[in-house]
Amino acid sequence: MLDTHHSFRMSRLLTCFFACLLIGQDSASAQRCMEALDRGVVALNCGDEGVFLSWRLLGTEPRDVGFDVFRQSGDSPLVKLNEQPIAGATQFRDLHADLTHPTRYWVQTVGAAAGPGDVVELPASPPEQRYLSVPLRPPEGYYAGDASVGDLDGDGAYELVVHMTGRGRDNSQSGMTSQPILHAYKLDGTLLWSIDLGRNIREGAHYTQFMVYDLDCDGKAEVVCKTGDGTVDGIGKVIGDADADHRSQPRQTGSPFSRRRGSGPREGYVLKGPEYLTVFSGQTGEALATVPYVPRRHPETDDPTPGQLKDVWGDDYGNRVDRFLACVAYLDGERPSVIMSRGYYTRTVLAAWDWRDGKLQQRWVFDSNDHDASLKFAGQGNHSISVADVDDDGRDEIIFGSLVIDDDGSPLYSTGLGHGDAQHTSDIDPERPGLETWSIHEKPGSDDPGIELRNTRTGEIYFSDAQGRDVGRGMMADIDPRFPGAEFWGGTRSLLSARGERIGPTPRSQNMAIWWDGDLLRELLDGVSIIKWDHASGVEQRVFDGRSFGLSSNNGSKSNPCLCADILGDWREELIARTSDSRQLRIYVSTIDTQHRMVTLMHDPQYRLGIAWQNVGYNQPAHPSFFLGHGMKPQPNTPIRTPE
Repeated sequence: MLDTHHSFRMSRLLTCFFACLLIGQDSASAQRCMEALDRGVVALNCGDEGVFLSWRLLGTEPRDVGFDVFRQSGDSPLVKLNEQPIAGATQFRDLHADLTHPTRYWVQTVGAAAGPGDVVELPASPPEQRYLSVPLRPPEGYYAGDASVGDLDGDGAYELVVHMTGRGRDNSQSGMTSQPILHAYKLDGTLLWSIDLGRNIREGAHYTQFMVYDLDCDGKAEVVCKTGDGTVDGIGKVIGDADADHRSQPRQTGSPFSRRRGSGPREGYVLKGPEYLTVFSGQTGEALATVPYVPRRHPETDDPTPGQLKDVWGDDYGNRVDRFLACVAYLDGERPSVIMSRGYYTRTVLAAWDWRDGKLQQRWVFDSNDHDASLKFAGQGNHSISVADVDDDGRDEIIFGSLVIDDDGSPLYSTGLGHGDAQHTSDIDPERPGLETWSIHEKPGSDDPGIELRNTRTGEIYFSDAQGRDVGRGMMADIDPRFPGAEFWGGTRSLLSARGERIGPTPRSQNMAIWWDGDLLRELLDGVSIIKWDHASGVEQRVFDGRSFGLSSNNGSKSNPCLCADILGDWREELIARTSDSRQLRIYVSTIDTQHRMVTLMHDPQYRLGIAWQNVGYNQPAHPSFFLGHGMKPQPNTPIRTPE
């Protein structure tokens, strides 16, 4: 039998050794501390198509490393399945398995022993299915909403953090909401902890932005989010005043926040009382540190009047003041920081925090009020956020809609084009140096463009269109192999090339994207359905319809799965969605053969950070730091290290 404990220790040592070998000579390329992932082996019974196996190629090992696959059926001896080392795509199809017995598979590098995550077991007579099932325990009246992943316990495998959602409200809507709840699950359905954010945190897409990331590089991820009086952590400890209720009540006739707006009472807003930022242990859910949230609603008081709110944020009922975004970024190029923001229609404030040695320390604060209004730093944010090293100095910047914040908290530039719902940053046009950003805007009645492609480093606009339009959706992905780079669409009736050429009709889907089949083009993800764009005929072809399997999407008309990310197997992405009764999360894995070998996307820092912010606001797909598509260059080496 293979010594899995010894081999896992050896794999960690080899990981560190090869990480050093992969470091380039560029002084700007510091080693970023990232997750020490296991092999992520997945095995699925595909019936007549055999057992499909898929696993990770790690960013800390040689790109040409060979693999061996072994099988053990019942008590039979271990059998090696491949005649030659597997040097291509990190997958294997076993057409001769006897599944009447429990069957174990090992995947290991040539000449090495298997580690804990390198082994996967199928029970006797496993069902024929292309997904893994994660049992859930939703509270009564709740369903599984947005999710994120992190290695919460340091075993090299991902766990899921799920936002359990009840009755929510948009910021523009009055009314009481359910209390937001966060659950953490292992992939076998073990509930690790539950955090109840309490009555003083409103439920809705723009309120609770939760970050899951290993912020102190100890091998275990933390969870960070805004909290309030009455938040209960994963071990039952209460933050602040357990009895406080800061929600506005319609029966409080003397309250300035109980007046009517439109046809309904202005109830349920939380516009007074202390606000906090809390770091939770990913392993136990325990609150490790809590500090005042930055910025406060008003610089002088936790209980501002409507007039004071309007003076600072532009309205008096909570629509603009309570617009939150969040992300994680490598501001020093080596270790991650967490960034929390407030406001994007008018005043905009971002606060960066470091979690080091058990202390939450503020790194910097950007406040648009600290700058001349002519510079157009206020009112530039989107309902989403992106993070990338836009100036190639090894440190990350925050793409905050039309505004980009440098790693030191200073503004890099603003296009001044204002708010929008979606943005996408990657190497969209590989024939141009650096990264590009495709963004949409709400510009009704103006001369400004509703869509634009720009140089993410300088803000130079390469292409724009849809002047004076309110563009609500915009998407970017490489879906047409006939044209270099990625394509983008939204705001016009044309699909556009990376150079802004009109090359055909637009897909109807403008929601998300997923790398699913065997080629390098990206498929479209609309709710819980996967769509292939037929570039020759200009039509959508549905290749997977999750609704027919009892899946449901989240976020109303925004229609997202719980998560789309490369969390298992090879470099392709998994579709993670809830069943209609929210008793399961299902992780759908592509079992389509591919010829392409790539390092797991989760070891590309920009993509990994994109998975961290995918739950924020209006969910957007994560994009890597390089062009991944038809005709791409070899995947670049990214200098990373993992916790020892």
